[in-house]
Amino acid sequence: MRQVSLREFRTRGAKALEAVPKNETVLLAGQQGPAYFLVPAMGDLAAQDMDLRRAMARASLRDSATAAAAFPITDEEIEQEIQAVRTDRATRGAKRIERKKKIA
Repeated sequence: MRQVSLREFRTRGAKALEAVPKNETVLLAGQQGPAYFLVPAMGDLAAQDMDLRRAMARASLRDSATAAAAFPITDEEIEQEIQAVRTDRATRGAKRIERKKKIA
């Protein structure tokens, strides 16, 4: 994998990628660090797109799991949250029914 600066890629475009061998992934990095991967398009583009989306989803799930581990929540707290949402929905539903009765 080659690394190219975002600035070089922005100003020189294709020339910045000339030294990169065909079918090699490129990492674009800026001042704050790595920013994007450039992945060569080859073969079945729909399948490749699906694979990339799956990989990004897995990475997102890993990040979410790591963040969740930093703030553990008990089963009781989860049940309380669920009950609060159910109560709120029931209240809104009852209000909606009352408004319909007044209109009719």
